[in-house]
Amino acid sequence: MSTSLLAQTLKGSEIIKIGNEINELKRQGQKIANLTIGDFDANIYPIPAELKQGIIDAYNDNQTNYPPADGVATLRQEVSAFLEKSFGLDYPASDILIASGSRPLIYSTFLALIDKGDKVVYPVPSWNNNHYCHLLGAEEVQVVTKAEHNFMPTADDLRPHLKGATLLALCSPLNPTGTMFDKKDLEEICDLVIAENESRGAGEKPLYIMYDQIYSQLTFNKEHVNPVSLHPELKDYTIYIDGISKCLAATGVRVGWGFGPSKIIGQMRSIVGHMGAWAPKAEQVATAEYIKDEAPLNEYLGNFKNRIQSSLNTLYQGFQQLKSEGFNVDAIEPMGAIYLTVKVDYAGKTTPTGEVLNSSADINFYLIKEAKVALVPFSAFGTDDSSVWFRASVGTCTLEDIQEMIPRIRQALSNLK
Repeated sequence: MSTSLLAQTLKGSEIIKIGNEINELKRQGQKIANLTIGDFDANIYPIPAELKQGIIDAYNDNQTNYPPADGVATLRQEVSAFLEKSFGLDYPASDILIASGSRPLIYSTFLALIDKGDKVVYPVPSWNNNHYCHLLGAEEVQVVTKAEHNFMPTADDLRPHLKGATLLALCSPLNPTGTMFDKKDLEEICDLVIAENESRGAGEKPLYIMYDQIYSQLTFNKEHVNPVSLHPELKDYTIYIDGISKCLAATGVRVGWGFGPSKIIGQMRSIVGHMGAWAPKAEQVATAEYIKDEAPLNEYLGNFKNRIQSSLNTLYQGFQQLKSEGFNVDAIEPMGAIYLTVKVDYAGKTTPTGEVLNSSADINFYLIKEAKVALVPFSAFGTDDSSVWFRASVGTCTLEDIQEMIPRIRQALSNLK
């Protein structure tokens, strides 16, 4: 049967491909340390007990019908208060849109702003911007970032590409790297956006920023910064993506929020409504109740962040130990999110069975089979196959799992020639 050109040209997920390999090995009875998925094992990292009970109570209270198109009013009000307390951002409830996690918010941002052929600028590695550009037929400009700058874009990186662009997609803390913007670097990027918008004539689309800060509550000894706090004049041009999915280990609860200029949020509301991508009403009611009480929220976040940071630091120190022993590996010190950026530079090496590791995918599948450790190559996030950098996500592993995997990696790399 013939299908649409869009359906025929959609790119498959590299992460799903890796997941299929892991599942096959698990089916064979092997235990794999899975550092691929940006998710949490709920048995290791459960959601807050109060939030869980609140969801149960909301279902028992029959909060099971359609929610309002823009989200339950009490939740939007509590999100407004939360933004003020957390970031000093002043957004009324009417400028906040609730959806089933961040994905429909990101997609609806693209749909609200981008026409076919419009230019979208984003750094690589980054998460899913290439797929959203493909879905809309946008002209995508991938700006390759550098390891020496923690894979975060700089103003110098972006400057040549912003002329005529409609959207600049940014994320901090960044998926897949776990690295973050410094205040100075983000300020300089904001200056570029302001200058570009000032240069445009009447009737031209402005340059918007989509700022994904879904990991903003998961930072380690580093301040989270955002465009509007640095430059209030960007408030009319910045759409934020946020929610509870990552900071409360609540990826399956499906409560996210976007906020920004009234007109754009209103258009996004209509788009999300047509998609039916609402967060479940009971979960919205429970989230509103939970985030208004600072004491249990801060207690949960403090404990959660300490555990995530311990796992990330242990993995980072393990790779630094391997590096000190002469292995051609490296890692960037964790700053935020649940990710560690690691380097495994063994392209061109030969396995004990005589196979040459020609690409990052080859290196990864070798580690899966021989070290029982699964990473995600940066090629899954927009870089080419020659990159030997990888994302390691710690949300589905215990601290003991991470401690035990380093000797297996050491042995597997020692066996290469």
